[in-house]
Amino acid sequence: DPERRRALVRAGLLVEKAHGRLYDRFRDRILFPIRDRRGRVVAFGGRVLDEGTPKYLNSPESPIFHKGRILYGLYEARQAHRRLDRVLVVEGYMDVVALAQHGIRNAVATLGTSTTTEHVEQLFRVTDEIVFCFDGDAAGRAAAWRAAENALPALRAPKQARFLFLPEGEDPDSRVRARGREGFLQDIEGALPFSDFFFRHLGEGTDLSTAEGRARLAALARPRIERIPPGPFREAMAARLAELTRLPARRTPRPGSRPRPRRQEGRTRPVREAIRLLLHHPFLARELAHPPPRDERLPGLPLLAELVDFIVQSPHLPSTGALLEHFREHPEGPALWKLAERPPKIPEGGELPEFLGFLSLIERELEARHLQERLAHLTARPPSSLSPEEAEELRTLLACQANIRTR
Repeated sequence: DPERRRALVRAGLLVEKAHGRLYDRFRDRILFPIRDRRGRVVAFGGRVLDEGTPKYLNSPESPIFHKGRILYGLYEARQAHRRLDRVLVVEGYMDVVALAQHGIRNAVATLGTSTTTEHVEQLFRVTDEIVFCFDGDAAGRAAAWRAAENALPALRAPKQARFLFLPEGEDPDSRVRARGREGFLQDIEGALPFSDFFFRHLGEGTDLSTAEGRARLAALARPRIERIPPGPFREAMAARLAELTRLPARRTPRPGSRPRPRRQEGRTRPVREAIRLLLHHPFLARELAHPPPRDERLPGLPLLAELVDFIVQSPHLPSTGALLEHFREHPEGPALWKLAERPPKIPEGGELPEFLGFLSLIERELEARHLQERLAHLTARPPSSLSPEEAEELRTLLACQANIRTR
């Protein structure tokens, strides 16, 4: 049936190759159904059975599946608990499954993307507390910081977020098997409050006994605190900053007041800079849990994904020269050579956080573009024609649009 074949391709279950040949995207994999908040299956996650790669594979984005809005396990967590006092956010669906096997049924996972503001808003509609659980290595802490930054616009008292960092080399699956349910719950109770993680991260390498160090912390923290909605938590964060820096707290703008527009400086091009960084430090590709999307809405993003795939699949880590040689005949080959001429100016050891930061900016841009497309679709219809779910979605999207404008 040609129509059914086309539907399966659109849903991401089949992949169409050259000459119209089709193959099963999830062949030789254990499948995990991914449900939306109403329990409808909208995508699948697949874990490879042997030693093949990639180890985990999710459905591609489709008209019914958007990674920046879906959380694996949220529907099941709500079914297991009449009231969710707390939700634990982990990095993979196998962690959700392992925790559920040990009686911890309030865990959810993102699906190959950073935690977005929309994810946080979604969770705060069903719980008052989110605990983000990450590995304690550099990549885990970088992911935690992205989650913290994206959570800022959603932090309204009494809502709160905390951060649990596991010992290096452990994940929730291995940790709960080693310590059991009660031991893991004890770990959660010791999670860092948002404010502690926020100021520790921004204060790393800063000497607060000097005026320069205190000024640096204030310069880094103030614009981020201003992204928190006006209210008690924002005031408490501003007071904590004033205490740490010995500087007077800024007055909190009244709700509804509009900040003065700032003159726009030259904008960073995260795709270009991510490619430049990857050309000079190919090892970064092998630090990613998932490759970047091949989304043609952002120029250069398919090329970035192609570079990552080539490096990951190469038997030996290619050098900058080997990368340029491989892509010599590529349509973007000349552009790669031009980017390689100017190495990025990043301190040694700072390459991974910088690279992950660029990927976070890319995800935000894609999230904003998807939001605009969906908003255009919903606002083009008469309000009376929207279902209750679509009307709620429209309200959420409008709130997210306001949050994105403040970033």
